[in-house]
Amino acid sequence: MLKNIPKILSPELLKVLCEMGHGDEIVIADGNFPCGINDRVIRADGLGGVEMLDAILKVIPLDTYSDPNMILMRLMACDEGKVNPVIWEEYKAVAKENDRNTKIGGIDRFEFYERAKKAYAVVATGEGAIYANIILKKGVIK
Repeated sequence: MLKNIPKILSPELLKVLCEMGHGDEIVIADGNFPCGINDRVIRADGLGGVEMLDAILKVIPLDTYSDPNMILMRLMACDEGKVNPVIWEEYKAVAKENDRNTKIGGIDRFEFYERAKKAYAVVATGEGAIYANIILKKGVIK
């Protein structure tokens, strides 16, 4: 056990976060995300996206050179006006609390999947909210 490390960060996830370099991306995936698109998947079943985002941002910075450095999956056209991803506001609050350099953007679902294929890793949470997927771009440790 280590001091000052959020307890929900497993040894496997800590190793991955340590291995990542500046500009590498990690996906925090909700429970419906097709995680098989990436070869490096870390299971975090039973944990939510908000708590995972908070824990990860306690140990890595976001990339100050990238805009955006936190990317949400945009609503599909068929869901606009019908779906309100309340979790996005929670994500924004947690990110800004942990990293004053947070720059939030969004990309469409299929572009998100393509980016997730190339990400360093995917963290598969048990998050039940829809459109609760995030890509984080790691910054420089100073």
